Amino acid sequence: MPGRRIGPRKRLALELFSGLYADKVREHRLDTLFWECTLRCNLACRHCGSDCRTDPGVKDMPAEDFLRVLDEEVTPHVDPAGVLVILSGGEVLVRDDLERIGSEIARRGYPWGMVTNGLALTPERLHGLIRAGLRTISVSLDGFEREHNRIRRNPASFARAMDAVRHIVREPELAFDVVTCVTEPLVPQLEAFRDRLVAEGVRHWRLFSIFPAGRAKGDGTLRLTDAGFRTLLDFIRRTRREGRIDASYACEGFLGGYEAEVRDHFYQCAAGVSVASVRVDGSISGCTSIRANFHQGNIYRDRFWEVWQSRFERFRDREWMRRGVCAGCGVFRFCRGGGMHLRDDDGELLCCHYNRL
Repeated sequence: MPGRRIGPRKRLALELFSGLYADKVREHRLDTLFWECTLRCNLACRHCGSDCRTDPGVKDMPAEDFLRVLDEEVTPHVDPAGVLVILSGGEVLVRDDLERIGSEIARRGYPWGMVTNGLALTPERLHGLIRAGLRTISVSLDGFEREHNRIRRNPASFARAMDAVRHIVREPELAFDVVTCVTEPLVPQLEAFRDRLVAEGVRHWRLFSIFPAGRAKGDGTLRLTDAGFRTLLDFIRRTRREGRIDASYACEGFLGGYEAEVRDHFYQCAAGVSVASVRVDGSISGCTSIRANFHQGNIYRDRFWEVWQSRFERFRDREWMRRGVCAGCGVFRFCRGGGMHLRDDDGELLCCHYNRL
């Protein structure tokens, strides 16, 4: 199929990139640290991989516990200016102490950012977070009002998220992007939605598709058809060539002939390689989208830096993924089995993007 074809020049570039990625794995220099500071949320989105809700039954991690990890386990081994701390949830804005947390992280020399659905991001809250050192922010916006509110299950969600984007655009010191979950109803509207974002002043746009995990596991209406998926990638490639907005597909999996045409770089999964996370219960993992049984330790019983240096074997050596559909795949050396978050609790692949092309 056309999307799977990899020309000789691109194949050579992929071979070279694979060698560079192997070097990165060996070095495993930490450059991004997620803190899942809460599982509480002011929405109950249809596609949530964490099944977050107003009262998830899991307490927020005390700020002091995470700051202790920074002070005792991370700062002695890194240049704080070179490690981005990203606060995630749940919805981070439900924490009343978010500004204090941000100030403490910034005081230690770390740049920090956050991911939000925008529902509670008032101008006053945004300015307080900027004063607390906020450097980067991602806002979820999943299409026009009908599509967005259906996914987010809140009639005010689209308007609030769009207002949040407008507030952020006025703050030139902030690096930000809009993140869009693309479902089948949005596919024929992608060009119109892109034009809306451009008109609002958005410069960076990250798009992704749903895979069957969390709430989305039982809702097939959220997932793109293979044809819709290819249409999405064609749209991103075309949009990048036009240059009015920096559109890119998320870091989910290898995309064959689309590689380096729908992202700024060839596919790689940085989880456990340059990206780590501290989950709300103290678990140490790669990115926060990965299943719980891939956790490598816990800050309440293990030393974070020792875990980062000596564990993460399943993240850094992906040969165990050569099974099932990956067993005889001719592009495994480029894909390395796909993103870790695309694996279920038993390590089986939930979705192969390459096979959809």
